[in-house]
Amino acid sequence: MKAVRFHEYGGSDVLVIEEVERPAAGPGQVVVRVAGTSFNPVDAAIRAGFMRDPLPLTLPHIPNLDVAGVIEELGPGVAGYAVGDAVIALLPMGIPGPAAEYVAIPAEALAPAPRTVDLAVAAALPATGLTAHQALFGHGGLTAGQRVLINGAGGSVGGFAVQLAAAAGAEVTATASPRSRERVERYGAHRVVDHTATPVTALTERFDLVLNLVRNDPAEVARLVELIDDGGTFVSTTTPGPENPGRGVRVAQVYVLGDATELTGLAELVDAGTLHIEVAERLPLAELPAVHARFERGELPGKTVLEP
Repeated sequence: MKAVRFHEYGGSDVLVIEEVERPAAGPGQVVVRVAGTSFNPVDAAIRAGFMRDPLPLTLPHIPNLDVAGVIEELGPGVAGYAVGDAVIALLPMGIPGPAAEYVAIPAEALAPAPRTVDLAVAAALPATGLTAHQALFGHGGLTAGQRVLINGAGGSVGGFAVQLAAAAGAEVTATASPRSRERVERYGAHRVVDHTATPVTALTERFDLVLNLVRNDPAEVARLVELIDDGGTFVSTTTPGPENPGRGVRVAQVYVLGDATELTGLAELVDAGTLHIEVAERLPLAELPAVHARFERGELPGKTVLEP
């Protein structure tokens, strides 16, 4: 089968397309014929070697974590799935990924794919959808009627976060650029702040929950924490919050976890029309090295799905 691999850590040029042996399904695994995989920033960090200490890899390595596809083979001990089932998954970090025609996946990571979107498009849901859900509800404890500020709502995680918070009955204030404003409003934001004209730190109202999706300096983080009501919560996927902010404010850092049950729920929200998957580009898998290079130059227009 064709796969993208890297034999050493480095820049985007270490990614090469080559012929490799198709994986077989071991105990508790399935082999999925890949319909689509999506790029996430962590993929570039892994390839560059920034995570080699906490996440040692066996090289050469096939990258990517998100997958959507069809089951081709069941390994011993797998129940509840059949050959031909359409599935999605967030793969555990460190195992050979889905930047290939086929991938072996632990069956416990699988969720049924949403039926109302193209299967390749569904590959854009797992990592970013789970990050948004876990940030808002697992870490943020968001409930109906609360006021939430989503800083950086124009990105993939931010888009899902706005939709999920609005669907939960929260009052959503979001920061976004003029390019993303209409989409963020359509997703249910009650107010959109153009961060190119008004710094988020200039806001004066208070929130029950601030979700920070923007990499910023400690001074800006401290100002964001000041926007939180006593007893509220600061959740970040990027720059950590202060250890002891006072006023009963709780601080949490998000590291997304694979959760098949949670992912199944997100797919059901897609089918119900509550959650929309936004994909900016659909490209051939052979373009993955170029996608990494464009990401490092800040040129990606949004969520990118790659198809073998």
